[in-house]
Amino acid sequence: MDENRPGPPSGLRELKKARTRQNISDTAIELFLRRGFDQVPVAEIAAAAEVSKPTLFRYFPAKEDLALHRFADHEGEFARVVRERPADRAPLTALRLHWAAGLDARDPVTGLNDTPGVLAYLAMLYSAPSLVARMTEYSGRDQEALAGALREASSAPDDLVPHLAAAQIIAVRQVLALANSRKLADGRSADEVYPEAVTELDRAFGLLGQGLAARFG
Repeated sequence: MDENRPGPPSGLRELKKARTRQNISDTAIELFLRRGFDQVPVAEIAAAAEVSKPTLFRYFPAKEDLALHRFADHEGEFARVVRERPADRAPLTALRLHWAAGLDARDPVTGLNDTPGVLAYLAMLYSAPSLVARMTEYSGRDQEALAGALREASSAPDDLVPHLAAAQIIAVRQVLALANSRKLADGRSADEVYPEAVTELDRAFGLLGQGLAARFG
C-alpha cells in the first residue's frame, strides 16, 4: 500500500459515511419491525449490515439511536425555525406555520402519516421503554436548543422566560403528534384526521399565545 497515495476527496468520504450510516439504520429498523426492538441483538444487526460491531458503535453509540436515526434531521428543528424565520415574523407564528406545513405534507414527525410502514415504525418506537426514554432525551435537547433560539429573540434574554416558553412549546408538539398518531392507530385515515389536526394545532398555539404573545407571539 502506497502511504503517499492521496485518499478519496473529503466529499466522497462523507458520502460513503452517510451511506454506511443509512444502511446500518435501515437494516436495524427492518429487523426491529420484523421481530421487535428488544429481540434483536446488536451483533445480529452488524452482521446483517455487513459491518463490525465496533464500526456500528462508531456510527450509533447506543442501540436506541439505530431506531431513532430516521428522526435525526428533526433534532433541533424548532430552534432552526425560530432562527431562520423572516425578520417580521414572530417565533410562535413561525412555529405554528412550520407545524401546519408538516401536517399538509403528512410528515411522520407530526403523527399524521398513515403509510403502513410509518404506522408500524411509530408503533415500534412506543413499544420499548428504552426507546421512549431515548425520545425523552431527544426532546430535552430540543427544548434546550429552542430555549437558546428564543433567548436570542427575546428583549430580555437573561431571564427564565425562554426556558419556560420552550418547555411549553415542546410539550405541545409532543401532545399534538401523539394525538394524531393515536387516531391513526384506531384505524382512521390521515385525510380524515387532518381537519381535526389543524383545528387542534390552532387551538394549542392560541393557548400558547395567550401566555407568551407579549414576548414571542
